[in-house]
Parts: sequence; structure tokens; C-alpha cells
Amino acid sequence: MGLFRDKGVVYKAVEAVDLGPDSDEFYLQANVKAPRMAGLLVKIFVWFLESRIFGPVLVYFLKKNNLIQKLVSNAEIGESPVFDPSHPFEELNEQEVIEIDPNLSVPEKVQKAVNAITPPVEELVDGTKPSFRRWTIMDYSRAYSSGVLTPLKVAERFIAAVEESSARPLPMDFFINCNFEDILRQAKESKLRYERGEPISALDGVPVAVKDEIDCSPYPTTGGTKWLHKFRTCQGDACCVMRLRSCGAILVGKTNMHELGAGTSGINPHYGTARNPYDSKRIAGGSSSGSAAVVSAGLCPVALGVDGGGSVRMPAALCGVVGLKPTFGRVPHEGVLPLNWTVGMVGILAGTIEDAFIVYAAMSGQPVPHGPTLPLPKEYYPLLKSTTPISGIRLAKYGKWFDDCSDEIKTCCSHALYQLRKQYGWETLEVTIPEIEVMRLAHYTTIASECHTSLSSYLEKLDVAELGWDARVALGVYGSFSSKDYIKAQRIRNRQMQFHRKIFTKADVIVSPTIGVTAYEIFDDARKTGELDYINGAALVRYSIAGNFLGLPTITIPVGYDKLGLPIGLQFIGRPWSEPTLIHISHAMQALCISECRKPEVFYDLLKED
Repeated sequence: MGLFRDKGVVYKAVEAVDLGPDSDEFYLQANVKAPRMAGLLVKIFVWFLESRIFGPVLVYFLKKNNLIQKLVSNAEIGESPVFDPSHPFEELNEQEVIEIDPNLSVPEKVQKAVNAITPPVEELVDGTKPSFRRWTIMDYSRAYSSGVLTPLKVAERFIAAVEESSARPLPMDFFINCNFEDILRQAKESKLRYERGEPISALDGVPVAVKDEIDCSPYPTTGGTKWLHKFRTCQGDACCVMRLRSCGAILVGKTNMHELGAGTSGINPHYGTARNPYDSKRIAGGSSSGSAAVVSAGLCPVALGVDGGGSVRMPAALCGVVGLKPTFGRVPHEGVLPLNWTVGMVGILAGTIEDAFIVYAAMSGQPVPHGPTLPLPKEYYPLLKSTTPISGIRLAKYGKWFDDCSDEIKTCCSHALYQLRKQYGWETLEVTIPEIEVMRLAHYTTIASECHTSLSSYLEKLDVAELGWDARVALGVYGSFSSKDYIKAQRIRNRQMQFHRKIFTKADVIVSPTIGVTAYEIFDDARKTGELDYINGAALVRYSIAGNFLGLPTITIPVGYDKLGLPIGLQFIGRPWSEPTLIHISHAMQALCISECRKPEVFYDLLKED
């Protein structure tokens, strides 16, 4: 056994680690050693991986070459394990917020959010008009209330657009399941409410799509597979969907996703690949690929995703929309596939930060999962009515990490950060965030272990031929982690929670790019087997991990494009329960970038006048 045991690193105590700008902590870039594979190569790899003789040896060398053994499994860590990222609620004394009565109904909470938002200004500061503006929830609400359009007319346009998107030379494959009859039924009911002058809320009649990882009647919940819904039947709406339905939202179907959420590209061999509306030859990102794409393409102002490792924020950034992942425990998780219960969270994809805020208001509000021993988190909403953003914001930036991306992303995000400082007088604090690559590997160990454990009873009965080839690889590696690996990862979680807590004593948010590369091309050899592209995958998840592993609220905002016209996002990571401040900051960032917003190559205008 000594031959197959690698010596692990010895981590110094948390209190001995310098988090200042002049720290001697070494920034370790992702040490991914795996070639891209698709088509026949993936099938050959799976044969070796599933072999009783070669499989264990192959997995061992995969872990060794990617430093999991050295940095996680065999590491010496003094901190005790923390098994989930719950945070006790604390008053943050945020600026420009209102406290929300927990006894309000969901439609009343939505109205509170609407009241807190300034109506959009059609002209920019310099007197010009934006060349492209996405339709918002309030645009839908005003069109319906004025009688210019009806929810039924919009539903009919939506159905026509979905049919057209599926008939394109390169099908967009936005949805796994879309029941046109059910959509028309909901739209007719909403139309009648408007005719009576009794809409339930601003969300009444607004199309909202749902990732196929979240229960939503009358659809099965497939998780992007061809088999999971046969073992786990959908019994009704997830809590978050139920709350949106209670506001009158039209639930328009289940969006495409990477199978089991086990990848970053969104390439799905069973249901096709949800394509990027800015370039239909490129990925939309995963795993909430369809949800990001439908918002980007104008089919819905908002969609729901699930974010276990950047799975809302990555596709949002790749598709040029807003992605919000709330604090762990802020949005109820009932009715969501329990694939990764300590890192996954329901998240929101939206065309604007205002729309993300409205849907957040509808869905949020529940006790922290650890029950009566902790106080219930209070709810505050940001007041976005002021023309002057909140003051004195301190943005923590770790330069080596911030710059570990493509040159175009680095230039674009640095310029956006400069604009924030120049326009609002906010301060940038240089910090060091230690062991970022270690955190990525610990998170991978955690999400892999939890996913395999949650599916274990199903996998025993499953014919592996029903799995996509890349999903077979993922599950083959996922099942190799031991209890020792998992516990070591949770000790690393403790270290990172302490590091971030210390940084947040000096800063309001941590700022970074959202992705390390923009959307890359979909190759034909990957469409039927999926692909293994861990180098691009690591670049996509590089900035996402803290939000999931540590349960922190995070937002990505589109801030520009690369030379090919592909979107770039900037991410803000906040303290636990600081969603109001994150929304304020994102609102200020959005105001500075709106003039650069470009219309996607594939776009459907559902509110156009006849």
C-alpha cells in the first residue's frame, strides 16, 4: 500500500496565514492534467475506467496527477470538519434597505420588491438611448395592465418561438419538456384575471422557465437523464416553483441541462445541447444551460437554475445575463433533486438585476436548515430608488486570482472595476485568499461524494447504457472517494470559512471575473457522447467555488464582450445574508454597462407591437 500512498501537504494553522496583499502564500493555478476526449475516445476511456482491473489504477493516477491526493486526501489539517455551510444570522447594518415582515404573503413580498425599484430610465446619462434593452417583468406587467398585449398572446408567441428555435439548422434545444397545452391554460387564466382588473402580482402572466432539476407540475424531473424520473417521481411543485405559481407566473417548461449537473458545458447527449444565443455554435455553459439560454434569447425574463458549483453563474456569464445564487438556506430547497445537498442552491437567471430581485423576493424566506437552535434570518430588501448608489463600499480583490483568466476577460473586468471606483468612489482592497485551488479540489471531492451517495440506490438498479458516456466517467470517479476524503474536504471547508470571514471584516464583497474563458465551440464529436474537457471546465469554475462550498451569496453581472462578441461577467461574493448589498452593487454596475448591451444572434421579441 505504501507504493500507492502520496505524501500530503501539511497546512499551517489558520491564524498563522497572512491574508494581506504582501502575503507569501503561493497562488497555485489549476493543475489539470487530462486531454479533451469525446466520441470514440470517451467510450474507450469508459471501458478502462469501468474495468475491475484497470479502473482503480486509472482513478488513482487521475487523482494523483490532479493533486487531489496531495492537497486533500493525504493532507495534514489541524481544523475540525464543518459539514455544511450554514451561517447564523447576524445584523449587517446594510445601507438603503427595508425590513420585510415575515408574515407577508408571497404576492405582497413581490409588491414590496416592485415598490423598491426605480422605473427604468430610457435614456442614459449622456442623453443617448441603449442600442438594445431586454424586456423586464415590469414591461410584461405594464403591457398586460394597459391592454396592449395579453398573457395569451405572449404565450402564443412563446410557443411559436420555441418551435422556430427547434427547427433551426442548429437547433437551440432550450427545453427538455415543454407542454404547450398547459402553457395556454395558464395564460388564459392570467388573461381573465387582467380582464377583471385582478392580477395577482407583477409576475402574473410572466413566462418563467424551470431547470429540469426542480419539480414543476405537470412535468417529470429528469435531471437531464433518460432514467432518473422512472425511479423518483415528481409529486408536485417544488417550494420555489409553488411560490412563483402563487404569484400568477406562467411556468413554461423544463429547461435543458448537463446530465446530472455533472459538467460545465451543458452538452447533453440525450436531449441535445442548449446553444448560446450569442453564437449558436458555442456552449451555453452548465449545468443550467437551458435556463441561461432562454433568458438570453428573450423567451423569458427570468428562469430558475440550481447552482452546485457555479451552475447558475457560469452559464449566466457565458450567455450575457444576470445570475444570482443566494446565501445557503435563504431559498427553500424542497422539491429539488438532492444531488449535492451541502453545496447546491436554487438560483435565478434574469435579464436584469431588478428581475432577479423580484423573483428572489418571491422565493426567499425559510428557516436556516439547522432548525430551532439558530435564530430565523431576517429579510431585508434593497431600496433601488435612489439615483445615488450606496457609499463607502470596499471591494476585496486578490490580484493573482483575478488575473488568472484570458487576457480579454482580465481587461474587461478590470475596466468594469475601474468604472465602479471612478464613478462611485468605492475602494478596492488588495487581499490574499489562500489555497483557492485546494478549495476547488475539496469542493469537487464534496460534490462528487454527495452526488454519488444520493444516487447510489438508483445506480444499483440502473443499466449503465442509459447513462451518457461523460456522465459514466463522472460517476465512475465520484464513487471512488472515501469517507476519509470527504472528511478531509470538510476540514478544508472550515479553513476557508475562517479565511473568508476574516476578509469580510475589512471588505463588503470580494470581486472577481465570473469565468476564466468565454463560450467555446461545440464540436460534432461531443454531441452524442458528451465530452471530457477538464481544462476548460476548470477555467469555467475557477471563480465559482466559494459561493457553493462556503454558502455565500454571489451575483454575476454582464460587463462586456470579447473580440468575438461573446459575453463576459463580473462576480461579486458577499457576506452571509448580504443579498441587499450585493443587489445594490450589481445595480450600480449594471447602470454603467447598459450602454454596451448587445442583442444576441438568436433573439425573440415577445412584447413587440403588432
